[in-house]
Amino acid sequence: MTSPKILRGLRGATTATANTSEAILEATQELLAALRDANGFEPGDVESAIFTSSPDLTADYPARAARRLGWTEVPLLGAAEVNVPPPAGLPRCIRVLLHFYSSKPQRSLKHMYLREAAKLRPDR
Repeated sequence: MTSPKILRGLRGATTATANTSEAILEATQELLAALRDANGFEPGDVESAIFTSSPDLTADYPARAARRLGWTEVPLLGAAEVNVPPPAGLPRCIRVLLHFYSSKPQRSLKHMYLREAAKLRPDR
């Protein structure tokens, strides 16, 4: 018998190389693809996604990257991250919180911290 799919939360973060639309969308697509590949979900499993970006990223919305990946029916929300200076704050940072349905236990999910964002969660 297969476990039922229940709503789970999944976190991830990355950094853009510059404050350009291309850099923001490319970094976000890379992050979403890594989360999908590591956790085995499809766009239809995603209930919603919340994106934040550091205040220095203003050239585009990270959520547009999800639309480019086919997440056309997923409710998406973008917000500005609190402006915390380094070393605690991370420049050009994009974060995401995904809510998706999975039969995997929460402890087995693979949260992803790519590029410079790996510093945020060295335990991951």
